Order: sequence, then C-alpha cells, then structure tokens
Amino acid sequence: MRAAVISGIGAWLPPGVVTNDDLAARMETSDEWIRTRTGISTRHFVSAGMPTSRLAAEAGARAMESAGSADVDAVVLATTTPDRPCPASAPEVARRLGLTGRPAFDVSAVCTGFLYALTTAAGMIASGAADQVLVIGAEAFSTLIDPQDRSCAVVFGDGAGAVVLRAGEPGEPGALGRIVLGSDGSLADLITVRAGGSEHPHPGADPGRTDPADRYFSMRGREVFGHAVTRMSESARAALAHTGWGPDDVDRLVGHQANLRILRAVAEQLDIPADRLVIHLDRVGNTAAASIPLALAHAHGTGELVPGSRVVLAAFGGGATWGATALTWPALKSARP
Repeated sequence: MRAAVISGIGAWLPPGVVTNDDLAARMETSDEWIRTRTGISTRHFVSAGMPTSRLAAEAGARAMESAGSADVDAVVLATTTPDRPCPASAPEVARRLGLTGRPAFDVSAVCTGFLYALTTAAGMIASGAADQVLVIGAEAFSTLIDPQDRSCAVVFGDGAGAVVLRAGEPGEPGALGRIVLGSDGSLADLITVRAGGSEHPHPGADPGRTDPADRYFSMRGREVFGHAVTRMSESARAALAHTGWGPDDVDRLVGHQANLRILRAVAEQLDIPADRLVIHLDRVGNTAAASIPLALAHAHGTGELVPGSRVVLAAFGGGATWGATALTWPALKSARP
C-alpha cells in the first residue's frame, strides 16, 4: 500500500502580536498569572476583516514552496473558524493558491482537526485518488472568544500551519505511521460554541432559545485537563505500539499546544523526558487545529527537528476528539518566514 509522506511544511502568523500585558490592561489578570497557569507569553490575533482562508493560504503557499510543488491534487483544511458557516472555506483557500478546480473541503475536529485531516489525506493517497495533498490547520480563534472571559481570552491565538503529503513507501522518512483516532460525543459540552448551529440558532435569530453569551467559545478547563492527558497519552501509546517504538526511542513529542501543564503531564505519563517536548505555545498560545503544524514548522526551523528524528504527534479537542501518530522526520526545504 502507498504511504503518505510529508514532503513540505509551512506556517504563517498574522502580524498582530498581543502580549500578556496587553490583556492585563483590559481585564483582571497579569503576566505572572497567565504564564504560571498556561506557559503563554504572547499570541497573534487577526486584524478586522482577515479571514481564516487568508491564514490558510499563506501557510499552504509556504508548504508547497517547501515541497517544490506548484500543484497538488486536493486541499484539506482543518478549522473550527471557517470564513462562513456555509460554504466550507477550503475552496476559497484553493482559489487563493491558484488551485481552482481541485477538490477542497473542510474537516472539523477542533484541536484534533489536523490529525483527522492527515488521516483523510493519507486515505486519498493510499487509495490512489491523489498523489499529493495539501493539508492545512488554520484558526482565527480570537473571533470566537469573549474578550472579557479571562479563562479563554488569555489562552487562544490565531495562525496556520500546513504540510504537503506525497505518495511514497511505508517506512521511508516522513511516512506517516498508523494514525490512532477516537471520539466521545458525551463530552460535547466540555469544549463548545453553543449558538450558531441547527440545535441553537444564533441569538439574534431566536432570542427566546439562546443566550447572547452562547455565541462565544466556552471550555470547562479543569475537566478538559484530565481528559486531555488521558486520551493523548493513550493514543500516543497506541501509535508507538504500531510503530514498534518505546519511550526511549522518541526524540520529540509534539503535543497539541493547549497548556504547558498538559504537555508536561502527557510526557510524564509516557515516560518521555520533558526536555524532548516541542514547546511553541509560549509564543502563539493555543491555536487549536493549527497548533501541531505550527509547532512542527517552528521546530523544523530552529533545528529541534532534524532528519531522522523520531517524532510523536498527539492531540485532544472538542467533540471530544483525540488522536496520535508517529513518524521519522524527513529532510525538508525550509520555506520563507
């Protein structure tokens, strides 16, 4: 069977940088409080009128440049913040990249979205439906957050990361291992935006059924912590078992960049030394579906990831959803910043 192999990587962050001190100026918090609880110091926010498709296209262009590809057979976009509720944003991303006519669609699994999108793209390659697929994780989460909600406003940021997958051989550098996925709909209320769907229309459409606050993102952080650590650890163990690696074989653990304490707890559960964690959230915050590809692009650019590095990816997100995979990092050309 053909394997899906990473052949290019790219990332893009909107230029607007928001520091902890910026947030402290408009809500009851402080740089120390945010750093202590999350490990985050800065994050990037989109400017007014900057849609998710713009972020995705910028990251996608850089991934294609890294892969040396002027064209791909499909575009898969993982996002929780599409430009519009309808239609999907991926066709607009494809248009921005000069790929009009190629199949393009969105995948929604919140913070696990990038791994779900990788699975979908890998299936297209394995079946012969595509030889190259552009996979993007892109989010403008600042557009979902109540700016006065300290529990969420300090955590999330905006950005996009992308990879190009090509058809290749199992076991070669960059080939994705088994991608272990899971979900539990009974946990839907842990991480949610209540209004705007068929269950609860937008507050303006039916004030009697919805609260105006329901249009904002909400998260039950304490409960999320326990589920995230458990599910990320379990799925990572399963991915490692499929690959035949033990904890000592892992050079880098790239977890969903939600919270520094979660990442450290997952590393501890897996018996992987904390110094093998890739940490990027201190600069960008929690970027949901974009966090793993952004962290990979950052680690590739800084030299934390080198050809031959054995890497585990793991995530937990709304739904609830979770997943993990393992691969050997390939030699990739760096894209422009």
